[in-house]
Amino acid sequence: MRFVAALLALSFIYGCSGDKFKQPTSQSSVLVYAIPNKPTTLDPGVVQDSDTIEVLQQVFEGLVGWDENNQPTGILAENWEFQKGGKVILFHLKKGVKFHNGREVKAADFKWSWERVCSAELKSTASSYMTDIVGAKELIEGKATQMSGVKVVDDYTLSVELDTPKPYFLGKMVYVAFAAVAKEAQDGLNEMKGVTNMVGTGPFKAARYENEQLVVLEANKDYHGGAPKIDRIERPVVLDAQTRLNKYKNGELDLCLVQRADVEGIMADGELSSQLKFMDLPSVFFLGFNSSGLYPPFKDRRVRRAFAMAIDRSRIVNTYMKGINTEAHGIIPPGVMGHRDRAADIPFDPEGARKLLAEAGYPGGKGMPLLELRYREGYRDISLVAEAACNDLVKNLGVKVQAQSKEWKALLDAYNRGQNAFFHMRWKGDYLDPQNFISHMHASFGPENHSGYVNPTLDQLCREADRIVDPKERTALYQKAEDIALQDATWVPVYYQRDALLTRPGVSGIRTNAFGFLPHTATVVKKQPKTNN
Repeated sequence: MRFVAALLALSFIYGCSGDKFKQPTSQSSVLVYAIPNKPTTLDPGVVQDSDTIEVLQQVFEGLVGWDENNQPTGILAENWEFQKGGKVILFHLKKGVKFHNGREVKAADFKWSWERVCSAELKSTASSYMTDIVGAKELIEGKATQMSGVKVVDDYTLSVELDTPKPYFLGKMVYVAFAAVAKEAQDGLNEMKGVTNMVGTGPFKAARYENEQLVVLEANKDYHGGAPKIDRIERPVVLDAQTRLNKYKNGELDLCLVQRADVEGIMADGELSSQLKFMDLPSVFFLGFNSSGLYPPFKDRRVRRAFAMAIDRSRIVNTYMKGINTEAHGIIPPGVMGHRDRAADIPFDPEGARKLLAEAGYPGGKGMPLLELRYREGYRDISLVAEAACNDLVKNLGVKVQAQSKEWKALLDAYNRGQNAFFHMRWKGDYLDPQNFISHMHASFGPENHSGYVNPTLDQLCREADRIVDPKERTALYQKAEDIALQDATWVPVYYQRDALLTRPGVSGIRTNAFGFLPHTATVVKKQPKTNN
């Protein structure tokens, strides 16, 4: 997942931020928090970003989900059993669970939903999460019409066969692409485009979607886990971080993600400081290089290493991020098996960087084309980091580089096509396993390697680790691969994610875990009366 779910705010008329929707007055049973960009899709089988996933996970559910202790737990599966040494998983579905349209969910709904994700018609990048299942690759490549490894034993029993035992596969299945969707509500295998298509089993129903303005979710009173304690969730689109904070201060929002530059002022405010808390997430923010030739100098390992050596990450974290976040010295973040306080990252060394760039044929940056560092718009923290990195490169290497913000979906689409030469992004773990950060992101066969990076030694280490069940043995292999990726400067890890979140008094029962918010089944909202000062 490429970006943290930004927590938002209720809005009226969004003025200069470009937000136009006039929001109805909230009631006490409504949870309101903004989304910093319009949802990239309404389809759980297509979604890639955490902002949108946080919306969709309220509506759609799979067989398993995360509990508050970061472990996979049954959602639509009552239980499961491993067979054939872990190669086959037999899921037993809960009986009586209904889609929002009233039809009972059966095992066949999962088979159809997963095959839809892997279909040539949908062309979903999320299908990469299913390639461990026998027959998934053939379906994705158009060589088969169904996923042979998924068998409907009966209405409430589903058999899933993997190519080899995968200790992390249950964690993968938590991804919303594995959710059951109602076939009868879809336009064939095409991407969902409206709330009428969004028929899942979750605690909330999709009630309204105003493009670029608002998402409204209504409580599913017949939810199999018990009716939610609130009646509605409103997610207005508010593009500007300062606008979101102002609306929270004005009492218009229930939750608000805070930019680092604002924390000091909030901490000095007696009332707001009591509403502030920090959340550590299994995520790493990084600067990425495309080594495929899109920007020819980056094909040379020495150039990428010189860039890594020229960026003062410590200054960025301690000055621009106010020391709230931890400087990243590796790819695998804290909380994930295999994390080390210091992996084989490249230290800050401006003099060494200049020498290395000269050896590569670009003394003082001469001969290097103009370079653009792309980053996501709407986040002051991100723009500060991107601009600081560019300033370091200009100052320490003499290269011509400039920071350029991009609309989130456009940046994401360009990333998927391998069209970002130099970019600032974030990877948030989908499951707490090093495979999700190393093989998934850096192996040449990794579904999220869109930068053309290839190292046969790293590939071999990842292939071995992906097949091994013993945690110590596989972790050691992933760590060796991580060190190779760091020394090859595929990424420059900058900092690990720690969010600052404001929560309004009267909001309680929010369930969280290492990944952030869980569905709002227990959330309670009691609006506090305003007082005169």
